[in-house]
Amino acid sequence: MYGFKVSVTGKFNEIVDKTIEELKKEGFGVLADIDVQGTLKAKLGKDMKPYRILGACNPPLAHQAIEMEPDIGLLLPCNVIVREENDGKICVGFMDPKAVLGMVQKKELDSLGTEVRSRLERVRDAISK
Repeated sequence: MYGFKVSVTGKFNEIVDKTIEELKKEGFGVLADIDVQGTLKAKLGKDMKPYRILGACNPPLAHQAIEMEPDIGLLLPCNVIVREENDGKICVGFMDPKAVLGMVQKKELDSLGTEVRSRLERVRDAISK
């Protein structure tokens, strides 16, 4: 698997805000916030349910990864999606950094991927409360 997720009830924007807040508690900032719904409406005239992509970055951990593998930026930041499902629930999905960093096949990145995944799992767990 390349990701993991949780499905919660609530208002879309409130779940986005809670996700960002919980990311901050784990040392992540949001470098990018892409409104897919708004972009597709503006560019293609297509309607869709709310969908945002948050590019989350933990600077100290990103720095470690870049020091180990300079081209790792091709796999950063850690993307988090927040999207409304057909049943009205909100899905919050997380890129699995362990799986993504595993593509590089450098043993020294394994523990870093595990650390980042653990932090994102804590974010997931906090959102589901």
